[in-house]
Amino acid sequence: MASVLYGAAGILTPDRRISLAVSSPHIVSLTRRRLTVRAAETDANTDAVKPTVPDKGPVGSGGSSFNQLLGIKGASQESDKWKIRLQLTKPVTWPPLVWGVVCGAAASGNFHWNIEDVSKSIVCMIMSGPCLTGYTQTLNDWYDRDIDAINEPYRPIPSGAITEGEVITQIWVLLLAGLGLGALLDVWAGHNFPIVFYLAVGGSLLSYIYSAPPLKLKQFGWIGNFALGASYISLPWWAGQALFGNLTPDVVVLTLLYSIAGLGIAIVNDFKSIEGDKALGLQSLPVAFGIDTAKWICVGAIDITQISVAGYLLGAGKPLYALTLIGLIIPQVIFQFQYLLKDPVKYDVKYQASAQPFLILGLLVTALAISH
Repeated sequence: MASVLYGAAGILTPDRRISLAVSSPHIVSLTRRRLTVRAAETDANTDAVKPTVPDKGPVGSGGSSFNQLLGIKGASQESDKWKIRLQLTKPVTWPPLVWGVVCGAAASGNFHWNIEDVSKSIVCMIMSGPCLTGYTQTLNDWYDRDIDAINEPYRPIPSGAITEGEVITQIWVLLLAGLGLGALLDVWAGHNFPIVFYLAVGGSLLSYIYSAPPLKLKQFGWIGNFALGASYISLPWWAGQALFGNLTPDVVVLTLLYSIAGLGIAIVNDFKSIEGDKALGLQSLPVAFGIDTAKWICVGAIDITQISVAGYLLGAGKPLYALTLIGLIIPQVIFQFQYLLKDPVKYDVKYQASAQPFLILGLLVTALAISH
């Protein structure tokens, strides 16, 4: 259950700021005594575009305390370390992962409303949301601090509100807690093969190569966005279904197909980072293709994916579920014309807040169709 999985924006998606691999490189060395993370030397061209980051953000900047606790844009400046730590985990990004676990449990057909099954699902949600998504988001912010200095210079890391050592400690604590809960769930479910643990390990590794050099998938628009979409849709679903039942190849294929819609959502999150992406030479899709083309790619990925899934359900002899899914696509299209296609930079958050509830309800409809 991963962690890119675990891995944001608007009301229900991953916070998708991108940073260039060479703009914030780090050398990681493992010794018997400790893990050391230090900055590597950069070339003159990189230094030329690296912004100057203030030691502290301006207090009383008019931001929202509520936004600060959720970890979203427009947050107020905070000096309390625990509130800052919570902000780095971006609680606003947890709901899609929690919902993915619900969908997987529903798709298994073996979830029952008793104390044991509810308890298992809650632990799985904690693994997916606060632990592994929190790990991913903190790691993401660490490697994104240079670009955040351009787009959001008063975030905790570039502003100096939290130290390097505190950030690294938080990353390790959240990662180990998530992996530990994955192992616990396998024992609890009586698995002969620790599938939940391995999903957690795989998602955590995917999160790392998504954010960190040398691979840094975030540099590559198509690959990075699909990895993000798969992490938020497929991985928590697989964990929930494996916890209560069997994860079958057809479900794996179907959820990966649904992840193309997640790719579209990831593009929505790219619109707000265009300025910083351009400054550091990053090829996000809005930068590579322009805003007008990227918004249509986004719409196509979201709508065509859901229509294809509806077609699959219809072909599988489940017309009621297929029609319900089509009914949930219609309001999404309306909000696309009202917000996303009109001005994706200005209305990205409004679009996600309005349209995404229908997208995630469609996921549950699909899960229920599979269970029957």
